[in-house]
Amino acid sequence: MKKVEEIRAEYLRDDLGKGVRGKHYAEFKKGSNLVLLTPELSKIFPSNEAVNAALNSLVGVARSATGLDRRPTRLRPRAKAARTG
Repeated sequence: MKKVEEIRAEYLRDDLGKGVRGKHYAEFKKGSNLVLLTPELSKIFPSNEAVNAALNSLVGVARSATGLDRRPTRLRPRAKAARTG
């Protein structure tokens, strides 16, 4: 197997800038999730706050539609009906 010790000609080291070790480590430790949006969605949701607001709204709609936010109306299990046979 051939080992390549150089970067490709189309990449210039000067264009890459100086790397910073651990630049995103603090955010990583917080447990942040990274989600990549399509270009169409990134025009509609330009910031993470906009994405979070939309998702929170969607969760609220989904919960109300499925009834997960409502308190159960029957607190005790139904009594078994008498069997006739």
